Amino acid sequence: MSNRVRVVAHEVRRLEIAVDPPFEEFRDRYEKAVPPFEPGHFFDGGLGGTDWATITRITERVAPHGFLLYWRNEVDLVMRVAGHRRRCTTYLMGNHTVAERMYRHDSGIMLYAPLRVTLHEDHDDRVWLTVDQPSTRFSSFGDPEIAAVGAELDDKLAALFTALDIAVPAELAG
Repeated sequence: MSNRVRVVAHEVRRLEIAVDPPFEEFRDRYEKAVPPFEPGHFFDGGLGGTDWATITRITERVAPHGFLLYWRNEVDLVMRVAGHRRRCTTYLMGNHTVAERMYRHDSGIMLYAPLRVTLHEDHDDRVWLTVDQPSTRFSSFGDPEIAAVGAELDDKLAALFTALDIAVPAELAG
Protein backbone atom coordinates (compact mmCIF):
# COMPACT_ATOMS: atom_id res chain seq x y z
CA MET A 1 0.00 0.00 0.00
CA SER A 2 1.32 3.41 -0.96
CA ASN A 3 1.62 6.17 1.61
CA ARG A 4 1.67 8.84 -1.06
CA VAL A 5 -1.27 11.23 -0.99
CA ARG A 6 -1.66 14.65 -2.54
CA VAL A 7 -4.42 17.00 -1.49
CA VAL A 8 -4.97 20.03 -3.70
CA ALA A 9 -7.30 22.75 -2.52
CA HIS A 10 -8.36 25.15 -5.22
CA GLU A 11 -11.07 27.66 -5.93
CA VAL A 12 -13.51 27.00 -8.76
CA ARG A 13 -15.90 29.49 -10.31
CA ARG A 14 -19.27 28.05 -11.25
CA LEU A 15 -20.83 30.07 -14.06
CA GLU A 16 -24.62 30.19 -14.01
CA ILE A 17 -26.20 31.93 -17.01
CA ALA A 18 -29.94 32.54 -17.24
CA VAL A 19 -31.29 31.95 -20.73
CA ASP A 20 -34.45 33.41 -22.21
CA PRO A 21 -35.83 30.64 -24.46
CA PRO A 22 -37.92 27.85 -22.94
CA PHE A 23 -36.06 24.73 -21.86
CA GLU A 24 -36.75 22.53 -24.91
CA GLU A 25 -35.97 25.32 -27.37
CA PHE A 26 -32.69 26.21 -25.70
CA ARG A 27 -31.69 22.56 -25.29
CA ASP A 28 -32.25 22.02 -29.03
CA ARG A 29 -30.17 25.12 -29.83
CA TYR A 30 -27.38 23.96 -27.50
CA GLU A 31 -27.30 20.44 -28.97
CA LYS A 32 -27.11 21.85 -32.52
CA ALA A 33 -24.20 24.10 -31.51
CA VAL A 34 -22.44 21.24 -29.69
CA PRO A 35 -22.99 18.09 -31.76
CA PRO A 36 -22.48 14.58 -30.40
CA PHE A 37 -19.14 12.83 -30.64
CA GLU A 38 -19.63 10.02 -33.13
CA PRO A 39 -16.67 7.59 -33.17
CA GLY A 40 -17.62 6.47 -36.68
CA HIS A 41 -16.53 9.87 -37.98
CA PHE A 42 -13.03 9.16 -36.72
CA PHE A 43 -12.54 5.40 -36.79
CA ASP A 44 -13.91 3.60 -39.83
CA GLY A 45 -14.11 0.09 -38.46
CA GLY A 46 -11.21 0.48 -36.05
CA LEU A 47 -8.07 2.46 -35.30
CA GLY A 48 -6.05 1.20 -38.26
CA GLY A 49 -4.97 4.02 -40.58
CA THR A 50 -6.25 6.82 -38.36
CA ASP A 51 -3.59 9.28 -37.25
CA TRP A 52 -3.78 12.28 -34.93
CA ALA A 53 -3.65 14.79 -37.80
CA THR A 54 -6.75 13.14 -39.29
CA ILE A 55 -8.54 13.17 -35.94
CA THR A 56 -7.67 16.84 -35.50
CA ARG A 57 -8.90 17.73 -38.99
CA ILE A 58 -12.19 15.84 -38.52
CA THR A 59 -12.73 17.38 -35.08
CA GLU A 60 -12.33 20.89 -36.49
CA ARG A 61 -14.92 20.03 -39.14
CA VAL A 62 -17.55 18.37 -36.93
CA ALA A 63 -17.25 20.71 -33.91
CA PRO A 64 -18.25 24.11 -35.33
CA HIS A 65 -17.83 25.87 -31.97
CA GLY A 66 -14.91 23.77 -30.74
CA PHE A 67 -16.90 21.36 -28.56
CA LEU A 68 -18.53 17.94 -28.88
CA LEU A 69 -21.00 16.15 -26.61
CA TYR A 70 -19.62 12.92 -25.19
CA TRP A 71 -22.52 12.11 -22.87
CA ARG A 72 -26.08 13.28 -22.12
CA ASN A 73 -28.26 12.45 -19.12
CA GLU A 74 -31.88 13.58 -18.87
CA VAL A 75 -31.89 13.68 -15.08
CA ASP A 76 -35.48 14.88 -14.88
CA LEU A 77 -36.86 11.60 -16.23
CA VAL A 78 -36.00 9.71 -13.04
CA MET A 79 -36.57 12.71 -10.74
CA ARG A 80 -40.21 12.90 -11.93
CA VAL A 81 -40.77 9.58 -10.19
CA ALA A 82 -39.86 11.37 -6.93
CA GLY A 83 -42.41 14.10 -7.73
CA HIS A 84 -40.12 16.79 -9.20
CA ARG A 85 -41.36 18.60 -12.30
CA ARG A 86 -38.35 20.77 -13.18
CA ARG A 87 -36.40 19.92 -16.33
CA CYS A 88 -32.67 19.10 -16.13
CA THR A 89 -30.22 17.68 -18.65
CA THR A 90 -26.56 17.16 -17.85
CA TYR A 91 -23.77 16.81 -20.42
CA LEU A 92 -20.09 16.05 -20.76
CA MET A 93 -18.85 18.53 -23.38
CA GLY A 94 -15.30 18.84 -24.63
CA ASN A 95 -12.77 18.47 -27.36
CA HIS A 96 -10.32 15.55 -27.34
CA THR A 97 -7.73 17.46 -29.39
CA VAL A 98 -7.70 20.27 -26.83
CA ALA A 99 -7.67 17.81 -23.92
CA GLU A 100 -4.65 16.05 -25.46
CA ARG A 101 -2.64 19.27 -25.18
CA MET A 102 -3.07 19.05 -21.39
CA TYR A 103 -3.03 15.25 -21.13
CA ARG A 104 0.54 15.12 -22.46
CA HIS A 105 1.61 17.03 -19.32
CA ASP A 106 -0.62 15.27 -16.78
CA SER A 107 -3.21 12.60 -17.56
CA GLY A 108 -4.96 13.53 -14.31
CA ILE A 109 -6.59 16.46 -16.13
CA MET A 110 -9.21 13.98 -17.31
CA LEU A 111 -10.87 14.53 -13.94
CA TYR A 112 -12.17 17.79 -15.46
CA ALA A 113 -12.17 16.99 -19.17
CA PRO A 114 -14.65 16.88 -20.70
CA LEU A 115 -16.45 19.76 -19.01
CA ARG A 116 -19.67 19.07 -17.14
CA VAL A 117 -22.58 21.27 -18.29
CA THR A 118 -26.11 21.38 -16.91
CA LEU A 119 -29.24 22.91 -18.42
CA HIS A 120 -31.94 23.16 -15.78
CA GLU A 121 -35.05 24.98 -14.62
CA ASP A 122 -35.25 26.62 -11.22
CA HIS A 123 -38.31 26.90 -8.94
CA ASP A 124 -39.49 29.93 -10.94
CA ASP A 125 -39.23 28.02 -14.25
CA ARG A 126 -36.24 30.10 -15.36
CA VAL A 127 -33.80 28.15 -17.53
CA TRP A 128 -30.10 28.14 -16.62
CA LEU A 129 -26.90 26.89 -18.24
CA THR A 130 -24.30 26.02 -15.59
CA VAL A 131 -20.64 25.09 -16.07
CA ASP A 132 -17.46 25.43 -14.02
CA GLN A 133 -15.01 27.93 -15.49
CA PRO A 134 -12.38 25.75 -17.20
CA SER A 135 -9.35 27.85 -16.24
CA THR A 136 -10.22 27.57 -12.55
CA ARG A 137 -10.29 23.78 -12.83
CA PHE A 138 -7.16 23.25 -14.90
CA SER A 139 -4.97 25.82 -13.13
CA SER A 140 -5.13 23.57 -10.06
CA PHE A 141 -2.55 21.26 -11.68
CA GLY A 142 0.19 23.84 -11.15
CA ASP A 143 1.49 23.54 -14.72
CA PRO A 144 1.61 26.69 -16.86
CA GLU A 145 1.06 24.68 -20.08
CA ILE A 146 -2.13 23.15 -18.68
CA ALA A 147 -3.25 26.51 -17.27
CA ALA A 148 -2.79 28.13 -20.69
CA VAL A 149 -5.06 25.55 -22.32
CA GLY A 150 -7.60 26.10 -19.52
CA ALA A 151 -7.60 29.82 -20.36
CA GLU A 152 -8.06 28.92 -24.03
CA LEU A 153 -11.09 26.86 -23.03
CA ASP A 154 -12.49 29.94 -21.28
CA ASP A 155 -12.24 31.74 -24.64
CA LYS A 156 -13.92 28.85 -26.47
CA LEU A 157 -16.70 28.82 -23.88
CA ALA A 158 -17.21 32.58 -24.31
CA ALA A 159 -17.43 32.11 -28.10
CA LEU A 160 -19.97 29.30 -27.65
CA PHE A 161 -22.08 31.51 -25.38
CA THR A 162 -21.96 34.26 -28.01
CA ALA A 163 -23.06 31.77 -30.69
CA LEU A 164 -25.92 30.67 -28.40
CA ASP A 165 -26.89 34.33 -27.90
CA ILE A 166 -26.53 34.17 -24.11
CA ALA A 167 -24.65 36.40 -21.70
CA VAL A 168 -20.88 35.97 -21.52
CA PRO A 169 -19.76 36.33 -17.88
CA ALA A 170 -17.04 38.92 -17.33
CA GLU A 171 -14.90 36.14 -15.81
CA LEU A 172 -14.51 34.66 -19.30
CA ALA A 173 -13.29 37.92 -20.83
CA GLY A 174 -9.63 37.29 -21.56
